[in-house]
Amino acid sequence: MERSMFQGKWTMPLLFFLLVGVAIGCSTTGKERQGEPLREEEKTATKYQARYYQFDDVLVPGELNYHPRRSFIYETPRFKTGTLFFTKWWVDVISLIDFFNYHMEKDHWKLVNSFKGKETVLNFSKPDKTCTIKIYERWDGMTEVEIRVGPLGEKKM
Repeated sequence: MERSMFQGKWTMPLLFFLLVGVAIGCSTTGKERQGEPLREEEKTATKYQARYYQFDDVLVPGELNYHPRRSFIYETPRFKTGTLFFTKWWVDVISLIDFFNYHMEKDHWKLVNSFKGKETVLNFSKPDKTCTIKIYERWDGMTEVEIRVGPLGEKKM
């Protein structure tokens, strides 16, 4: 007696994967459903979402990899200080500098000075604190970013 192809052991899993593939292939985002294609910036933004780590006024590009073991935070009721450490393979250092200059200004930091050479140092300040961002590109293509935030000074009583 001959078996039909729908009676085999592999038929149900195959049918399941086929239906899942069709469902995933037909899914779209909300904007695409409304007839508006996503802009290139929005596609990139969802892939590399920038975020705030320990400091709510220092935005960090999402493509950088955070290293909590090399970072530290010290916090008291009066201030928070610390160093955040990040790395990324083959990053465009110029675009990283532009990112920090743009977003630090948006977060009300004022650029005090910058040093550019083998390593780049960006110094920012606010009335009550300071931030130093050091960007270093190693010989092997790894870029290291160190962000230091601390109080500007204590007021004497």
